Amino acid sequence: MNLAEKIIDFDWMGLLVKIGTLLLKVVVTYIIYIIIKAIGRKIIHTAFVNHAKNPLVSTSRSKTLEILCENIFSYVLVFIFFATVLPMFGIKVTALLAGAGIVGLAVGFGAQGLVSDVVTGFFLLLERQVDVDDYITTGNFTGVVEQVGLRTTQLRSVDGTLHYIPNRLITSLSNHSRGNMQALVDIKISDNPNIDDAITVIQKACDAVKFEDENIVEGPNVLGVQSFSTSEIVLRVIAKTTNGKQAEVERKLKKVIKETLDEQVAEA
Repeated sequence: MNLAEKIIDFDWMGLLVKIGTLLLKVVVTYIIYIIIKAIGRKIIHTAFVNHAKNPLVSTSRSKTLEILCENIFSYVLVFIFFATVLPMFGIKVTALLAGAGIVGLAVGFGAQGLVSDVVTGFFLLLERQVDVDDYITTGNFTGVVEQVGLRTTQLRSVDGTLHYIPNRLITSLSNHSRGNMQALVDIKISDNPNIDDAITVIQKACDAVKFEDENIVEGPNVLGVQSFSTSEIVLRVIAKTTNGKQAEVERKLKKVIKETLDEQVAEA
C-alpha cells in the first residue's frame, strides 16, 4: 500500500471526533474554571465586606487582606486548571512536577530574590506596616498603596504613575497615614505692621477655617515669629488634620489668610 492509499484509508473521521472531544473537554473545563473563579471572588468579597463592618477592623486592612486572598485563590485555581487540562493531552502531571522539582533545584540560587520578596511581603502584612490606601514613602517613591502582595507592592504616585516595587527593595518605609497629620503654613508680612495685630488678624482667619473644615482635628494656631529679615517677617501657623487632608487644609489656610490680610490693608 502506497502513501496515497494510506492517507485515503486513514480514519480521518475518528481523528476529528477525538480532536473535537478533546477541545470540548478543554472548553468545558475552562468554563467551569471561569464560573468557580467568579463565585470564589464573590464569596471572598462578601466575606470581607461583612468583616469590614466590625468597628474594630479598619477598611484599609480589610481591603488589603481581600486583595491578598483573591490573589492566592487565583494562583491555586490556575494550578488546578492546568493540572486538569494537561492529562487530557497525555501529559502526566506527576512527571511534570518531578521535573519541575529538578529544575527548581537547578535555579534555586537564581530564585533567591523571589524568596526574599515573599518573605518580606509576609512580614509587611503580618506586622501591619502598610495597608491599601495608605500614603507612604519607600526609597525614592511616594504615593498611595493600591495593592500589597507577597511578591510586589503597587504604589500610585501623585502624578498618576503606578510603581511595581519588589518587596525585597522595601528596606525602609515611612507611613504617613498612621495618626493625625500636620498642616504647616508660613505667612510673610512686611516689617511695618504691628506684629501682635497681625497675629490677631491671622488667628481670627484660622478660627474661621476651623469652624468650616471638619478635617481639622486641632488648631490652627499662630505659633509666632518663625524668622525675619530686614524687609519681612515670617509667621508660622500650624494645625493637625485627618490623614491625607493636610495639603487641602494648607491651601485653604493660605487662601483665607491672604484674603483677610488684603481686607485689612484695604480698610487701612
